[in-house]
Amino acid sequence: MAKIISNDCKLSDRNNYGAFASNKSENLSPVMMIKMPNSSNLGSNLTVRSSADGDFFGRRLTLGGQESRVSTQLAAASGAKMSIGIGKSLRWWDKGIQPNMKEITGAEDLVESLLNAGDKLVVVDFFSPGCGGCKALHPKLCQLAEMNPDVQFLQVNYEEHKSMCYSLNVHVLPFFRFYRGAEGRVCSFSCTNATIKKFKDALAKYKLDRCSLGPTKGLEEKELVALGANRDLSFVYDPKPECPEKEAVPPVPAVAASSSLSGPSLPLPRVASTLEMKEDNKDKTLVSSGR
Repeated sequence: MAKIISNDCKLSDRNNYGAFASNKSENLSPVMMIKMPNSSNLGSNLTVRSSADGDFFGRRLTLGGQESRVSTQLAAASGAKMSIGIGKSLRWWDKGIQPNMKEITGAEDLVESLLNAGDKLVVVDFFSPGCGGCKALHPKLCQLAEMNPDVQFLQVNYEEHKSMCYSLNVHVLPFFRFYRGAEGRVCSFSCTNATIKKFKDALAKYKLDRCSLGPTKGLEEKELVALGANRDLSFVYDPKPECPEKEAVPPVPAVAASSSLSGPSLPLPRVASTLEMKEDNKDKTLVSSGR
C-alpha cells in the first residue's frame, strides 16, 4: 500500500505527469506518479504507478466511465427535447387557433375545403411566418373566429405554398379572399392591424344568412385551370366541356292591318263557299240543257 506522509500536497504538472510532494518534508518515500489522460473525458482509464511495491502498481482505475456516459446521453436527450419544445413555441400562427380555423396542406385541400363549405362563408387567409403584419394581425383574427363560429377560416402558408399562391395571383401579404356558396369569390383585399375595420365590414356584409340557388362554386374556372397547369403541384383538373351555343332563329315579323296607313283601304277578296259553287254549277247545267 502506497503511503503519503503529508496531508498538505501539491500537484505539479510536467509532461502530463503529476507528482505529489510534501512541503514539510524534503525526502518522500514512496512517491505516487499519476499519468493524466490527454483528453478531458472523465470516463477514460487512469494508470497509477508507485515507486514502491504496492497494490496499485501497474493497475488501472476506472472513474465512473459508464455512469458518465449515461449521464451524457440523458443530457443530450433532454437538450433535444428542449430544442423541439422551443421550436414549436416559435410557431406564432399556431397560437390561439379556434375549431373553425384550418391550415391548408395543398391545392387539392383548398379546392375541397371550399366546395365542402356549402352556403357557409369561407375566409382564406394568406400569410407568411416572416411577415410582421401577419403576426400582428393573427391574435385579432383568432378573436374574430371565436366570435363567428359559423364562418370557416382557411390559412395558407405562403412560404410552404409559393407556387400555388403564384397561380392564384397572390403577391401581397397579408391577403384575404371571401367565398360564399354559389356566388364563389365575393371579395378580396389586403389589410393590416391598422385597417382591420375593412375586414370586419366585409365579415358583417357577407355573413348574412342567404340561400344559394346553385351548387357551391369555390375557385373560379381560370384559377382551377392555372392550378392544374402548374407542374410544381400534384393537382389535376379537367376543364368542363363547353356546350356549343345554338344559333338564334330571327323571329318572323307579323303583318297587321293598321288604320293609320296612308291611302284608301282596299276590300278583301270574297271567297265563295262550297254551297254557292254547287248552285252555280247547277244553273250552268240547266242552261245548257235548254239549248
